[in-house]
Amino acid sequence: MSEKNREGKRNARDKMRESRAVEEAKARRNKKLAVGGVVAVVIAAAVVVGVVVQNQRSKPETPTAAPAGASGDKNLVIPVGGADAPSTLTVYEDPRCPACGSFERSFSPTVDQLEDAGKVRVDYHLVSFIDRSLGGNGSKYGANALACAQDAGHFRDYHDVLYRNQPDETADSFGSKQTLIDLAKQVPGLDTPAFQSCVNDNTFGGWVSAVQQDFDKSSYKSTPTVLLNGEAIYPKKGDEQISPENLVKWVDAANQGKTLGTPGSHGQSPAPGSTAGESNNPPSP
Repeated sequence: MSEKNREGKRNARDKMRESRAVEEAKARRNKKLAVGGVVAVVIAAAVVVGVVVQNQRSKPETPTAAPAGASGDKNLVIPVGGADAPSTLTVYEDPRCPACGSFERSFSPTVDQLEDAGKVRVDYHLVSFIDRSLGGNGSKYGANALACAQDAGHFRDYHDVLYRNQPDETADSFGSKQTLIDLAKQVPGLDTPAFQSCVNDNTFGGWVSAVQQDFDKSSYKSTPTVLLNGEAIYPKKGDEQISPENLVKWVDAANQGKTLGTPGSHGQSPAPGSTAGESNNPPSP
């Protein structure tokens, strides 16, 4: 074979190898692009899912129903006492909170007297965070039952009964709707089919969640949180320890020179259809 022919065959083989190498490189690039595209799609999908999940987590819950007489922003507060009282006691409580139970058992008679004398209105925020910490439903169901009692016009009496009969916070007895209904028997006029249905159907569950979300956004991190005209007084007001006697003294000092409000209604909270600004005296027989 001539040197010329041999050189020609070698060039042809080299060209074939070069062509094959080019095709293989192209195929590898295409494969990488395809894989990269799939990865990009997966990442994008994950980002979208993450945004959706985060949006669902952060989406504020607006209550579809609030109990009668509720007041404040989005009607998240239950007021008790005369709306025109010269002082306001603000109380954040969880139905399962043992410190709240201790506070109520010690102070509810004094608070009730101050309400009934027209000296103070109490704004209750019914939070429910202990369920998140310990599990169960006692905080949420208890708060809903209190909202049901408010809707029926018997919040204060049922509130006092609930805290007098508060179980250990780990027992979650208020997670039983029947227990909450049975306790209503201690409040004359409350244990009705309407109240039972409200408790069993968790009618104000969305409202309870909204109250808790409002608490989460606040600067308050524990219960009970108790404020007198915006100033923290639990467990102390300045250097003075809270006590029933000191609470009366602090309220009287805050009210000095002011006209007392409409006397409270001795256990009756705003009845259905009323507003927080209306007198809550029960109708004459």
